[in-house]
Amino acid sequence: MNPRLKYTLLLIGLGILLIAGVQSSYLVQEKDQVIITQFGRPVGDAITEPGFYLRIPFMQKVNYFEKRFMEWDGDPNQVPTKDKKYIFVDTYARWQITDPLLFYKRLTNERGAQSRLDDILDGETRNIVANHNIEELVRNSNRAVAVMDSALMNERDSLMPISVGRDKLQHMIMESANKQMADLGIVVLDFRFKRISYVDEVQAQVFERMKSERIRIAEKFRSEGSGEASKINGEKERDLKKIQSEAFRDAEEIKGRADAEAANIYAAAYNQTAASRELYGFLKSLETLELTLNEKSTVVISTDSELYQYLKGY
Repeated sequence: MNPRLKYTLLLIGLGILLIAGVQSSYLVQEKDQVIITQFGRPVGDAITEPGFYLRIPFMQKVNYFEKRFMEWDGDPNQVPTKDKKYIFVDTYARWQITDPLLFYKRLTNERGAQSRLDDILDGETRNIVANHNIEELVRNSNRAVAVMDSALMNERDSLMPISVGRDKLQHMIMESANKQMADLGIVVLDFRFKRISYVDEVQAQVFERMKSERIRIAEKFRSEGSGEASKINGEKERDLKKIQSEAFRDAEEIKGRADAEAANIYAAAYNQTAASRELYGFLKSLETLELTLNEKSTVVISTDSELYQYLKGY
């Protein structure tokens, strides 16, 4: 045999052995779980422990599946509540493959699982939302609302009591979904409402109602403030008039007492002696002249006038 041909055949044989060796083993990592299929049919149990394993090359296929938690993100849907309010509900969940063999037989791969989760979780979400009021979806308890201002105490009355609550509704959706997926080899580990909001038409109405409520409260504050201001101004005017009247009364009393005292002094001085009476008359005449005359005044006085008598004497 030609040596070159012999060498070529040897290399081909070694290549076939190498490929067969590679094809006959496979690696399972910590994050993987494996189903071996032979001509499309599962062979043996699922392999969930990490390590190297053997298979029949070219006949058996290795199907890898995630062992870790996986994410499901629902599409936002417009759903009516029990009280006929249309809302957008956006949800998400975490799920896991618990039985790889059953999962492969029923769903084949993760794409099939995501499609089935869409059908089940979206359907259960619609059913739960449609059977409960919106208050049940956004609140967890009937706790009292902390109100800092007494003017807002009536806001507490607008919170309707709930009987279930958001957390329980989420748990109800998860339990119902897991019952329907009991024969699929998967389980939903967690389900949450990611976002709940009104549709645009209802949202506008809600905002208008909130604005109206705030305006009503503001008007109440304004009216109470105006009433209080009027009360304060009234009390101020009353107190001012009282103070002025009391001051005027006191002033008149002081004037009266001063006039009486002056009259007493004048009478006492006038009644003492003839000289004092004459001095008093003279001083009063001078006061009268000082008040009635100046350098430009012209006075016509009778000879019988007391003023003339004093002027004549001096």
